[in-house]
Amino acid sequence: MSLKSIEIMGGESVYCINEGQLQKAYELAMSDSDSANRINGQLKTLEEQLTRNERAALAFLLIDRLLKTP
Repeated sequence: MSLKSIEIMGGESVYCINEGQLQKAYELAMSDSDSANRINGQLKTLEEQLTRNERAALAFLLIDRLLKTP
């Protein structure tokens, strides 16, 4: 059974992430801290278990939930 990819690219822009936010995210993920260890552990697991499109969908859902919850 072959799985068909679902394209999630294209369409209007909904979220904007500025360079400062991205830089801070990298700094947290690359630091020598417990947070960095947890982030990198989860990334490794997700990259091993999810397809590229599944990871993209998860990223969009995480951003959306972060914007909608205090």
